[in-house]
Amino acid sequence: MVWRLDRWGRSLVDLVTTLQELAALKVGFVSLSEALDMTTPSGRALAGMLAVFAEFERDILRDRVRAGIAQARKEGRPHGRPPTVAKHAPEISRLFRKGLSKREIAKRLNISRASVRRLLRPAVRGATLSGPTRRVVE
Repeated sequence: MVWRLDRWGRSLVDLVTTLQELAALKVGFVSLSEALDMTTPSGRALAGMLAVFAEFERDILRDRVRAGIAQARKEGRPHGRPPTVAKHAPEISRLFRKGLSKREIAKRLNISRASVRRLLRPAVRGATLSGPTRRVVE
């Protein structure tokens, strides 16, 4: 028993494979929200059609998201997770020079120790706080 058919499989191929495996094990499949009984030929046919449309819907959504991301990049708008720890870089450097441990710095600023270590690593040539490495450059 499953709540919705589109929640069962990631793709039509995945769904069909899983349903065939269940049938081979003589296990019936019933979807509660679609009122589908996969033990009947009409139920299997309807499930196949629903699965095709669900996969189609996911593909359209994926294409729209990719198009939106491409448009945002084209317009120069930021995409992805915003850098949150980089804003603490000057404070991290100051506290470290003052003699505080990396653990204490992380605790005071409420960030992870890994973030503190990453920001205190020796700078890579050409790296900046806004660049891909986000290391402190002094």
